[in-house]
Amino acid sequence: MATLVYTNAKIEIKGVDLSAHASEVGLNYASETQDETAMGDDTRIRKGGLKDWSVDVTFHQDYAAAAVDATLFSVVGTTVCVEVRPQNICSTATNPIYSGIAVLESYNPLGGSVGALLDAPISLQSAGTLSRASSCG
Repeated sequence: MATLVYTNAKIEIKGVDLSAHASEVGLNYASETQDETAMGDDTRIRKGGLKDWSVDVTFHQDYAAAAVDATLFSVVGTTVCVEVRPQNICSTATNPIYSGIAVLESYNPLGGSVGALLDAPISLQSAGTLSRASSCG
């Protein structure tokens, strides 16, 4: 079994590779659970429902052109293409690409305490199907 030390994930938003600015990324993938239990059943019966996914990223803020703020500020509340990978290298069976269309729900362009690194957390919510692929081409 291969293990991975999480040190070099790829995070691309709106076609801009922001990987070098990220300190944390999490991809959340779930399914609603529907209760199908009926009269006479003595155990809950459940079925999988609609899928849901989101991406949470914490960026080290950068106000330069084509960096964090320039990429994210204008797209809050709109849909963007999102791609994440465990490693920032070409995709393979052991380094899949997860991609989809998401809404940038929230972006905090500044905030923190004195002497702290200025971070910019974001939350992207699903606006389409999450795809999983295992090749760059």
